[in-house]
Parts: sequence; structure tokens; C-alpha cells
Amino acid sequence: MSGRVTVGVIEDHPLYRAAVARVLAEADDIELGAVAESVDEFATLAQPPGGVVVLDLKLRGVTDAAAVLRVAGMGHKVLVVSAHAGRAEVLGAISAGARGYLSKDADGDDILRAVREIAADRSYVSPVLASFVLDDDRERFAEPQATLSEREREVLAHVAAGERDQDIADMMAISVRTVRSYLDRIRDKTGRRRRPELTRLAIEQGIALPRS
Repeated sequence: MSGRVTVGVIEDHPLYRAAVARVLAEADDIELGAVAESVDEFATLAQPPGGVVVLDLKLRGVTDAAAVLRVAGMGHKVLVVSAHAGRAEVLGAISAGARGYLSKDADGDDILRAVREIAADRSYVSPVLASFVLDDDRERFAEPQATLSEREREVLAHVAAGERDQDIADMMAISVRTVRSYLDRIRDKTGRRRRPELTRLAIEQGIALPRS
């Protein structure tokens, strides 16, 4: 049928990956695209941009909001479906460019509904999680913006790209202890503690850029 939307899947759990792929393949208006267990593998499969990608957050390699940032940077519309649906994960993913977010409690019909909304250039967040986004919008108007040094911004950019502390140390030619000292200062200045929150901060301040 014409007008079908291509939908890929990035999920590292084999049974769940197969189940989601089957739900998508059986829908008349959807063409199953690339199916991969990691963002790096998905990148090698070259799904054409413009479609939807159902993305888990907790993956091998690039993970969390950094995974969303990279997949969105390839030109895809991202629907996160994750067992991790806390406030930090949801807000980090949405800030990184996800068009929708579901927990893994969602059934096949929920996933198809979200995919269709996102394919039509709308967003879809399950009602249970939508309150996080609304509360965050209110808080951001009242939150003063922290001033970070150039080195702190550089560390933050590497965090948003999904790099580990040791990788950051190697790239910046500093010790891991120094990297962690910078991260402690960033956390103290901003109140953002977890890595998804730091990635979101990098995106809000224009420090993180999508990587293809």
C-alpha cells in the first residue's frame, strides 16, 4: 500500500526486539526498516532518514539521551520505548529530540498509535509520563541558568555524546580524577546529578550537537 511509513527498531533484548518487529511488520501501513541491537549497528544498516525509530534507552555502547541525540541526528523521528521511565530519563530523551516516550508496559496497539502520531509530525507521550514534561516546562521558566567554564562545557559535551569518564580523560589529555572533579563542579552549579540530566543540560545550553 502507498504512504507506508518505515519504522526501525533499536533494542538489545532479543525477545522484545522480535516482538516489536513483529507488531510493526504486521501493520498494513508500516514497512519494517532496520532492526538492530545497538545504535552503532543501526548506523551500519543505513535506514533512509525521515522514518520512525523505536529506541530502547539502556543499550550497549551509546545509551540514554546520547542515543536519542545520535539517532535523531541521523534524520529519524525517535519513539523511546523503555523499561526506565523516570523523570530524568523522560526529560533527557525529550530534550535530546525524542518525539515520543512509552514505558515497556505499553502494548502493541499503544506502540502503533504512537508510531502513527510521530510519523504524522506530532508527538506522543503516554498520559502517565506527560506530567513530567508539563512540570519541567514550568520549572525551567523559574530556574536561573548556570555559568560554566569552557573546560566544564567541554566535559559536558563529551558526556552528552555518551562518552565514559575514562574516554573523556583520554580525549582531553587529563586524568579521570580531573574529569570527575569537573563533573562534581557542574553538578554543584546546576543541581543536575545523573548523566541523563547532564545530557539534557548540554542540549538546553546548546553544548551538545547531534552526531551522524
